[in-house]
Amino acid sequence: MPELLATSFGCFGPIALVLLIYFFACLKVVNEYERLVVFTLGKVEDRPKGPGLCFVWRPFQTAVTVSLRTVVMDVPSQDIITRDNVSLKVSAVVYFKVLDPKAAIVGVENYYYATSQMAQTTLRSILGEVTLDELLADREKLSQRLREIIDHSTEPWGIEVTSVELKSVDLPEQIQRAMGKQAEAEREKRAKIIAAQGELMASQQLLEAANKISENPTAIQMRYLQTLAEIATEKNSTIVFPLPMEFMKAFEKFTKS
Repeated sequence: MPELLATSFGCFGPIALVLLIYFFACLKVVNEYERLVVFTLGKVEDRPKGPGLCFVWRPFQTAVTVSLRTVVMDVPSQDIITRDNVSLKVSAVVYFKVLDPKAAIVGVENYYYATSQMAQTTLRSILGEVTLDELLADREKLSQRLREIIDHSTEPWGIEVTSVELKSVDLPEQIQRAMGKQAEAEREKRAKIIAAQGELMASQQLLEAANKISENPTAIQMRYLQTLAEIATEKNSTIVFPLPMEFMKAFEKFTKS
């Protein structure tokens, strides 16, 4: 009898070892930021598993792990031709995350690659509808518009696009030189306008001063003496004395008589 029991345990020992190995092979640890999409005989389960310790009946069940963290995707530089026929390169950054793991696995073959291609095509089409000035001045509005369009396109895949940022705009050298000349001309225009405004204000002040001085002839003589005093303090070798116009008129009448 003991020999029979020993023989029985000897037969079940390898089987128990195989079952133990199979049991541990079917266990899968799912992190807090992950979900497990399980397929049973090819059919997807309604609710993803996780987080924690999950059991997958292999080979009847297969599992795909999906991360729920925000993904930062770099959109490579795209050749853009704006509405005013300016060719440039624009790169962007897309922030998105998976809201529905089941839809992300079943609805599209590779949700990361699909989102990347959608972002590239949308970037080229939207930026091709604006001018260069609009692209440089309204980057926030364009980023918001890109986010809405990409998010609407990826919504059936269970993906939410949280933000789209235009990272860099590479302009050709001839466009940069033209923009530099335009900025220089704009600064010169502003300088001329400011100078003209200063001349206008100075002429108004001089007109008011002349009207004020003309009310009293003594004020003209006081101004004349002040001018002589200012010339004398500069230690000039030559001093030009201004003569009053009344003196010149009186001299002209004297010569005619």
